Amino acid sequence: MKVFKFGGASLETIERIQQVGKIIQSCSDDQLLVVISAMGKTTNELEKVAQNYFLRKREIAAQLLYNIEQYHLQVAEQLLGTREHNLFIQLQQFFTEAEWTLGEKPLRPYDYYYDQIVGLGELLSTAIVSAYFNQTGITNVWLDVRDVFRTDDTFRDANIDWEVTQRQVNEKVLPLFNTANIVIAQGFIGSTDQNESVTLGREGSDFSAAVFANLLNAESQTIWKDVEGLKNADPKLFPNTINIPEISFGEVIEMAYYGAQVIHPKTIKPLQNKQIPLYVKCFLNKDLPGTVIREDADHRSLPPIIVLKKNQVLITITSRDFAFITEDKISEIYDIFHAKKIKINLTQNGAISFSCCIDNNPEKIELLIKVLHEGFRISYNEGLELLTVRHYKNGLLDELTNGRKILLEQRSDSTVQMVVK
Repeated sequence: MKVFKFGGASLETIERIQQVGKIIQSCSDDQLLVVISAMGKTTNELEKVAQNYFLRKREIAAQLLYNIEQYHLQVAEQLLGTREHNLFIQLQQFFTEAEWTLGEKPLRPYDYYYDQIVGLGELLSTAIVSAYFNQTGITNVWLDVRDVFRTDDTFRDANIDWEVTQRQVNEKVLPLFNTANIVIAQGFIGSTDQNESVTLGREGSDFSAAVFANLLNAESQTIWKDVEGLKNADPKLFPNTINIPEISFGEVIEMAYYGAQVIHPKTIKPLQNKQIPLYVKCFLNKDLPGTVIREDADHRSLPPIIVLKKNQVLITITSRDFAFITEDKISEIYDIFHAKKIKINLTQNGAISFSCCIDNNPEKIELLIKVLHEGFRISYNEGLELLTVRHYKNGLLDELTNGRKILLEQRSDSTVQMVVK
C-alpha cells in the first residue's frame, strides 16, 4: 500500500492531468490511495465566493461560482470527449448543493460557510480525474472522504477524531481495494458527526494523505510537486540553491517552524509515529530522485538551510514602572498573544523589556497593541525580515547580511536567526 498526493499545480492543464495518469498507471500493480487537491487556483476562487456571500453580495458570489462551474465542465468535456457521461450528473449535484448554501442568509460564523463552499474544489477535481482515469483504463474507485474522516467542529482547522476515522477506514476504505488497486479521495476536507463539511487548514491535503498513510499502515507517502525535490532555500529568493536528497523528519519540522514553505509539521507527525517515509517527487519528471524524508536521515551532510520571512514587525514591550520582566509578566504577555491568535516567530527579553518578531497583520497588531498598552509601553518597527540559517557558516552569514542592519540576533550551535532591515 502506497499513498500519493497530487496538488493543484499537477492539474492546471489537460496535459498535466494526463501526466498524472501516466504516473499512476506506472504504479498500478501496487495498491494506491491517491489524494488529489482542487485544480489550479480553484481554492482561491472559491474563497472569493465565500467572502462575497458572507458580505451578502450574492450576485457576485453566484457569478463567481458559475465561472468555476463552467471551467470544470469544460475540463471534464475535454478529458472525456463528451457531456453524455454520468460524471456531469455528479458535478451538477455538487454545484446544486453549493447554490443551496448561497441561497441561505449567513446566520452562522464565516468559518462555517467557508468550509461548506471552499471544500467543493476537491470534490470536483477528484470526480473529474476519477472518471477520466476509468475511461482511459486506469481502473479506480472514487471515495468521498467526508464519509471517512470524522472531525470536531473547529471549522477551517478541524481536528481528526482518530479512533472513529480508523474504524471508518477499516470499514469503508480497505474493502474498496478488493475491486480496484486505486482509490481516489480528496484532501483538505472532512465531516463532523453532524455531517457538516469541514476543512483541515492550509496544507490540509498533505495532512489528509498522511492520515491515510498512518491509518492504512502504508509503505510510503509521496507528494508530487512541480519541483525536483526539497531545496536548501527558496529558489525565488536565493540563487544557486542546492537539492537535498534526504532529510530527517525533525529537520523538516524545524524548517517549517522557521517559515520555510516545505512540508507542514502537521503532515509529518502521523508519518513519524509509524516510521513511514515521505517522498517529495517531481510529477513533470517522475524519474528524478527527489527527496526522501525519514527518521534516520543523516543531517551532518546537509548544506546550510536558509529561510527568509518577509513583512515582519519587531515589537518591544517595556514595563511602565521599570519592574523586571519576570516569568509572571512573560506569561501575561504570551496569554495576550494567544488570545489574539498571533504566532511569535522570535523572542528575546532583557531586564525590563520583551521583544518579539511577528508577521505583519495590521488588523491583528492594532488590537494587540491596544491590549498591551494597558500594562506596558510599546514600540515597534515595520518593514523587516527574519532570516534563519541552519547549519550556518560565517562566510555565508556575512554574504547574506552584507549592507543590512541587524536589529536582533540569536545563535545556537546549529541555528542563527536575525531580524534585519
